[in-house]
Amino acid sequence: MEVVTMTEHTQHTRDAQHTRNTQDTERNGTSGRARRTGGHGSGTHDVVVVGGGAAGLSAALVLGRARRRTLVVDAGEPRNAPSSHMQGYLSRDGMAPAEFLAAGREEIARYGVELVRDRVTDVTRDGDVTRDGDVTRDGDVTRDGDVTRDGGFTVVLGAGRTVRARRLVVATGLKDELPAVPGVAERFGRDVLHCPFCHGWEVRDEPFGVLAAGPASVHQALMVSQWSKDVVLFLHTVAEEELSGQDLRRLAAAGVDVVPGEVAELLVEDDRLTGVRLADGSVHARSVLYVAPRPVPRTGLLERLGAEMDETPFGTYPVVDPTGLTTVPGVWAAGNAIGFAEQVVHAASGGYRAAAAIVGDLLMADLDAAVTG
Repeated sequence: MEVVTMTEHTQHTRDAQHTRNTQDTERNGTSGRARRTGGHGSGTHDVVVVGGGAAGLSAALVLGRARRRTLVVDAGEPRNAPSSHMQGYLSRDGMAPAEFLAAGREEIARYGVELVRDRVTDVTRDGDVTRDGDVTRDGDVTRDGDVTRDGGFTVVLGAGRTVRARRLVVATGLKDELPAVPGVAERFGRDVLHCPFCHGWEVRDEPFGVLAAGPASVHQALMVSQWSKDVVLFLHTVAEEELSGQDLRRLAAAGVDVVPGEVAELLVEDDRLTGVRLADGSVHARSVLYVAPRPVPRTGLLERLGAEMDETPFGTYPVVDPTGLTTVPGVWAAGNAIGFAEQVVHAASGGYRAAAAIVGDLLMADLDAAVTG
């Protein structure tokens, strides 16, 4: 009996896929882009995906496999770039984020998906012209003058390129704004952390500090106490009277020490965090510090398109349905563009759901156009 290793099996699978893609190219001229309907010109993409992180690449993979002409525009600013590894993603636990993204880019390329390193600077919903010359804002116009809901978008890139898209996936993520304490930004993603589910196991049982950014930081201190029994909550700019009686009782029950006073700086020796210095000069030995960044969602494109937004304690995000469809017809959102707590595994799942919905949406639009045409 022949024994095939996992590496050999993977290579066999890739070789078979390459053969199929080559056959597609020979028959149709472009790998993974065959049998499109709807009569859209070669200058129009079925979908433009804005953002090449886990959500965007996952959406692009599904769209490419569905033989939809897809463009990914990636500015190269993943939220987890400071981290050396990512955790909790089944079969990818411990993988470096950069390696994960590189693998994703390789995978989408197999299906003819185009990826460009650029930034989307503007996007507008296209008006369509009827037979009598009137411009609509709702969608394409059929031969009998009826308006459908299949309008497109004009996407402008920073390098000057302009492309049209029938559908959009916005996976632009968010930016973490860190507390202005010397040493925090420099060590973020190493021994200054924000998510115990991402890094708690790797630093388990070490002396933890938690830098308070508000009363909600009590919750963070309580959560991280599951990974270490040596936890200090530095109140920093939070007054002790802002903590409720229940907060203090829970902290005591969890064994979390509460230290008032503003944090002045982090102490580092041999490229490792060793302590926290307060403004009064006192030093507390710590090897891990948890912080709560202020999330700043990158939702400018969605706002420009008129998407309905929802204000939350963790930022303003678009209102979406279970597939990620926003209130703007033809525009989906996924990943941290829809919520602060979307981990890599959630973002990939959201991108998949959005793409699957778009595939069905485009198919029905194409069939309706063929019926009315």
